[in-house]
Amino acid sequence: MIKKMTDVSKFYKIEGDKLVRTHRSCPKCGPSYFLADHYDRWVCGNCHNTVFKRKGKKAAVGAKGKAKIARRTPRKRVKSIDN
Repeated sequence: MIKKMTDVSKFYKIEGDKLVRTHRSCPKCGPSYFLADHYDRWVCGNCHNTVFKRKGKKAAVGAKGKAKIARRTPRKRVKSIDN
């Protein structure tokens, strides 16, 4: 009979003689609470603290060595058609 991997063993990994956590822990609740990994964010199940993942590339550096702020293009205004 083959045993399945338990849910707890997904959160830890053994490297040599040390036990290493594979998931992030909650900054508010402490190391005993793990953050759930979603496609765009990490969420704590206890306090509902949410940490959003970064989108896109790293900030581009300008000529003066400062990071450029990526600006979105404004939305086009569309006139509504009244009948």
